[in-house]
Amino acid sequence: MAMGSLNFGLFIKPMGDELGIGRAAFGWAQTARQGAGSLTSPLIGWLLDRFGSRVMLPLAALATGGAMVGLANMERAWHLVALFAVMGLVGMNGPGALVTSVPVLKWFVRDRGRAISFVGLGIPVGALLFVPLTQILIDAVGWRMAWVALAFIGVGVIVPLAAVFVRRQPEDMGMLPDGADVPKPGAERASAADEVSWTSSEAVKTSTLWRLVIMFCLVQLGIGTVALHRIAAFMDRGLDPTLISFATAFDAVCAGASTFLFGMLVGRIPARFLGAVGFAMLAAASVMTIYASDLPIMFISMAIFGLGIGGMMFLNNFIWADYFGRESVGSIRGLVNPINLVVGGLGAPAAGYVRDITGSYDPAWWAGVALMTFGAALAVLTPAPQKRDPASATANPPAANSKRLP
Repeated sequence: MAMGSLNFGLFIKPMGDELGIGRAAFGWAQTARQGAGSLTSPLIGWLLDRFGSRVMLPLAALATGGAMVGLANMERAWHLVALFAVMGLVGMNGPGALVTSVPVLKWFVRDRGRAISFVGLGIPVGALLFVPLTQILIDAVGWRMAWVALAFIGVGVIVPLAAVFVRRQPEDMGMLPDGADVPKPGAERASAADEVSWTSSEAVKTSTLWRLVIMFCLVQLGIGTVALHRIAAFMDRGLDPTLISFATAFDAVCAGASTFLFGMLVGRIPARFLGAVGFAMLAAASVMTIYASDLPIMFISMAIFGLGIGGMMFLNNFIWADYFGRESVGSIRGLVNPINLVVGGLGAPAAGYVRDITGSYDPAWWAGVALMTFGAALAVLTPAPQKRDPASATANPPAANSKRLP
């Protein structure tokens, strides 16, 4: 949360004012990060299925930290775009990135929803610590040194934790998902490890996968028009930057809370319905953002937006393994991520251009509301795919025109 994801919006106004960079450039930086991630997602997903995050996560943190130090020394708009592209290449795309989400999916089946819930608590904790700290650093030492300080903090936290504690999957340590007992020779295998898994080639042949891709593309494109620019827009309206930073942190607290709640509810309510609720919250919050001109409405819009973001993140982290199993979930997500990242990455620069040309974000934000609303409807209409077992289909072929024997 400290490495240029949620806190990036706090840098837009001070960096833009000092360097004379338009808002579209910051949107393109976000797009570059997502576009670069789209190029490497298939490889990263494949590597995660085979080798895990123990090495990849520290390397990604080091590369991202180096790019953040580079941001402290930038002078041109293209420097910003290029350095954010470096962050994307190593898969550090914020909450829900492959290097941090796939390991959780590998370790849990029955308790997957609960596991994602607890992991989601890192979002509010990180936001409460680092979003206000980011604004404090910008005010105290300037935006350049703020990037450097955050880089050292991020690397110092992520690298040792990943290297010491992260492992690919429980089977690598002689264990089974959900803490199940390893069966004795000849005994029946634990049911938690027996979930039906699809290969990536099987999954891409289903209409369900492509409906999910379209759904996430629509919602992420809509989010892109609002999420990054709303912070700068609130500052443009004369609201206090420090209070905006606290509201941004509260946004993330709400995101973590909804991720936790949805994870606890998913055993009772299908994930697609929970996701649709989250998308509807995003649309409602975006409407409030358009009209937010005072602190109470701003705080409420950020809170509801955070609740919706948490629902979206939970669904994106949960549904791929829930629908297609854990065996190839890294490869499957690695294949679909490029589409979602590229399409979703168009929202931020498009909204920036709209604001630079018209002086207002409103046309782009209304378009985002429509996209999120349609995504909510599509979520409800996308149930899990049914994998046909060829063996069962051929073992008992239908007996055409046969008569029942007495």
